[in-house]
Amino acid sequence: MADVSVRASAPSSEETSRVRSSYRARLIGISVLAILAAVAILFYGNPAPAGSRGYWTIVESRMVSVGTILIVAFCHGVGTVVFHAVTNNRILTPSILGFDALYRVIQTGLVFFFGAGAVAASDGLLKVVVQSVLMVAFATLLYGWLFSGTHASLHVLLLVGVVLGMGFSSLSTFMQRLLTPSEFDILTARLFGHISVSNVAYLPWGALVCVIVGAILWRRRHVLDVVSLGRETAISLGVAYRREVVIALVLVAVLISVSTSLVGPMTFLGFVVALLTYQIVGSSEHTRTLPMAAAVGASTLLIAYFILRHLFYAAGLINVIIELVGGLVFLGYLLRKGLR
Repeated sequence: MADVSVRASAPSSEETSRVRSSYRARLIGISVLAILAAVAILFYGNPAPAGSRGYWTIVESRMVSVGTILIVAFCHGVGTVVFHAVTNNRILTPSILGFDALYRVIQTGLVFFFGAGAVAASDGLLKVVVQSVLMVAFATLLYGWLFSGTHASLHVLLLVGVVLGMGFSSLSTFMQRLLTPSEFDILTARLFGHISVSNVAYLPWGALVCVIVGAILWRRRHVLDVVSLGRETAISLGVAYRREVVIALVLVAVLISVSTSLVGPMTFLGFVVALLTYQIVGSSEHTRTLPMAAAVGASTLLIAYFILRHLFYAAGLINVIIELVGGLVFLGYLLRKGLR
């Protein structure tokens, strides 16, 4: 009888095949949607004559925006899904815990101590690398310390992250008040990055980092499944919990730092992408959620960029719109969970 009940409760091979086919169809459909949006961004509304040199120059400039969107979508989507697995909580995101505030204080400090002219003259890949290393080091020390201790606590992580974020914000605000109006204008432009004006020189390196981190996470996807079950369960199943948590947090920090260096802070993008991914996939298996998060993030950002640029002629507001919509979704999610 036990054999029969086990057999009845276990999913059949036909059911498993049907679930996989449904997942593939959804993934392909969302990926095709992203491709169509990318093609529309590249070729729609090109004012130059088709086939002319000016036509292809405009297409090449738009390719920079598409490449930036793909990198940012991958970083936030995949990074947030992995962060949720480590924290075992789908409300938190890496950006909420002080990452954006650290970026602002670094940019403000550069202008405050060295001046806007010196900062503009030093723009280049080296500065982006140094900035990314600082953010990765901060996140690694903070998350690694809080999650690798004997009494790792999600509430302590949230409290420390929020407090540090408030401290960084206060420090950057203090320095901003001491800047000249011209320096403040330059700083403001840096703090609110735009996808349309991203630097093409950074894209190959950003894409390389995404490929490397994505490959590492894909090889560790089954370990992430176990880690997401919780500390005690993971340890009982033979997983080196502390080491895996630290590795995952470092990789998440690398992804978020790359995105922030390219387009500036985007606090709620990862949360929205991850939430949509969970709804579409209906499973927490990282074999499914990681590719879907990348596809959902790309399609969401590409469609939003196309609508704002070509229909409302407000491409520079995409960061603002994403943050507004994402913040409303985040608030609604919290209220719904609180009512339960």
